[in-house]
Amino acid sequence: MDQIARTTKDLGNTLRRARKAQNLTQAELASRAGIWQRTVSNIETSASGAKVDTIFDLLAALDLELHIVPRSKIRPSDLEDMF
Repeated sequence: MDQIARTTKDLGNTLRRARKAQNLTQAELASRAGIWQRTVSNIETSASGAKVDTIFDLLAALDLELHIVPRSKIRPSDLEDMF
């Protein structure tokens, strides 16, 4: 599952897709990550203001990792086709 996330909204959508791909509810993911279900919901709808530690807790609970790479020269319209 390779996803490009350039905004907090993109990140939230990516986490939601990963959670659903693993057939987890928000409550189940929250339990795995040691956070509140409401926090999962807030991050999935807009990760704005989320603590970095919380994002990493969710990534670990979903068995995902974060890769930082140079930004590609992709156009915004190309991103829409990917999602």
